[in-house]
Parts: sequence; C-alpha cells; structure tokens
Amino acid sequence: MSAITALIGFTAWTLAIVFIVLNWRVIEVLRGKPANSWTRGAAIESPSFVKRAEHAHLNCLENLPVFAVIVLAAQALGKSAVVDAVACWVLYARIAQSSVHLIGTQPMLVLVRASLYGIQVGLFAYMLWRLAA
Repeated sequence: MSAITALIGFTAWTLAIVFIVLNWRVIEVLRGKPANSWTRGAAIESPSFVKRAEHAHLNCLENLPVFAVIVLAAQALGKSAVVDAVACWVLYARIAQSSVHLIGTQPMLVLVRASLYGIQVGLFAYMLWRLAA
C-alpha cells in the first residue's frame, strides 16, 4: 500500500466515524429533537457509544493533518518510498485505536488505545527522521 493510499484510507476512516455521530443526530432530529441541540457547550445527553464515536473522530482529526503533511511532503520531495513502507501501519494502528475506542473505556482498553496511539506517534517520528536523512 502506498503512503497516498494509506492517507486516503485514514481520511475515509475519519469520515466513517463521523457518520456514526451524524446518523445518530439525524435520527434524533427525526424523533423531534431540535436541530440546534448540539451547539458548543450544550449539555446534550448522548449514548456512551455516540460519545466514544465523537471522541474517536476528534482523535482522528488531531492526527490526520500530521500524517497528511508527512505523506504529502514525501511526495513533494520525491521521497515517497521512504514513507510508503510504514504508512500502512499508521492506518492500521489508527483503525485499531478507533475500534478499541468504540468498544469501551475500561482501563485495559484505554491502555491498548494509548499503546496504539504511541505506535502512530512513533511511526510519524520515524517517517520524519527518514525524510530528513
């Protein structure tokens, strides 16, 4: 898998998670909840799964720009081969992290999630180091 393909996959995964939240909100509006119920700071009770999906989506958004810059910089510098070898593992770790996040928040799951995030950060650092070399 090329780094560009992994970046597209990361983006698609981010959108897939937001669709969980979006679908729940659409259903709630169809049930009669006001469409402006989700303004910032509003204390809206969401099911725990939806809250976890919101947080998983935010986690994706926090890391997507970093991954995109690394991949696109590699493309611009003509060094895509440097990141191609490991970019797929960023995607796999992201999907695994989000999936664990969606499952629950028990201490062991949070530890697994943190470990998967650490893997992603390590891979970002490795790719940057390789690009700088």
